[in-house]
Amino acid sequence: MNVSRETMERLKTFQRLLEEWQQKVNLVSSSTLPHLWDRHFKDSLQLLSYLPKQNASLLDLGSGAGFPGLVLAIAGPQNLTVTLVESDLKKCLFLENVSRETIAHVTIIRERIESLSEGVKADVITARGLAPLPVLLEYSVPLMRTNAICLFLKGKEVEKEILDAQKKWEFDLEIFPSLTDSKGRILKIKHPKRIHPNA
Repeated sequence: MNVSRETMERLKTFQRLLEEWQQKVNLVSSSTLPHLWDRHFKDSLQLLSYLPKQNASLLDLGSGAGFPGLVLAIAGPQNLTVTLVESDLKKCLFLENVSRETIAHVTIIRERIESLSEGVKADVITARGLAPLPVLLEYSVPLMRTNAICLFLKGKEVEKEILDAQKKWEFDLEIFPSLTDSKGRILKIKHPKRIHPNA
């Protein structure tokens, strides 16, 4: 998770803005404020090593305060195109503010995920703390390009979520340990397909 000095300065700007906005807008759980860097920034940065090496588009679902999507836009490779999807107006205003202050090249879509146009597709789908895995797959599959991957940051309920998802979906799954949470896991999913498409 080594990042350049310039990237680190941009992430510190992000952190400063988050701390300022948090006083007026509930962006993250208040209990995590003393641990912002480990709990949110490092948690997001660990996805960098799982991103494709070639040109890729990334769609971050339910971006909230910008984790992991905006962090990846700031710290990721230049050939990564990032789109943030968030329905809450105040959070979108925050994302716009941070992207402007950090010179992060992102597209922000203020829309419910279910309402995204059919033209919105990506090579990588990310989500963190948004919904259980079966719901994430429902959201993600229509948005995935051919051979796209999903990278989901998951917590202590991860095993149950996988079992629940496997009742309705087939998918190739790799599970990696979280570097910031002993109970957390990173799920890398390819080729999700509904088991009973007409059910």
